[in-house]
Amino acid sequence: MSFGALAHPGIATAGTRIYEGREAAALRCANTLALTAMALSSAELIGEGEKNVMLGVTVRILDRHVEGSWAQKRAAMEVMRDRRSVPDTLEDYRRIAERCLVQFPIN
Repeated sequence: MSFGALAHPGIATAGTRIYEGREAAALRCANTLALTAMALSSAELIGEGEKNVMLGVTVRILDRHVEGSWAQKRAAMEVMRDRRSVPDTLEDYRRIAERCLVQFPIN
């Protein structure tokens, strides 16, 4: 399955920004990494350093692969977060995290 099929067809954000295709897939990856980092940290399964690395990767994916202002990106992440349950997002992490880093390099 391609990431295009994994991404929502269009994510409307506050304002008029709509993310589709590759940008929507990047948002899905960023959301998956961020929410997983917070969940693992809250459960004390990773330390502060690991959480910060995962959140840093999220920021770099958004910076390099998603157009728009940070307010638009943040709003889109909120929409994505609200559409996925925590268990679904953690399952996404298991299935797609490695592909996210290949499809959306941060270096």
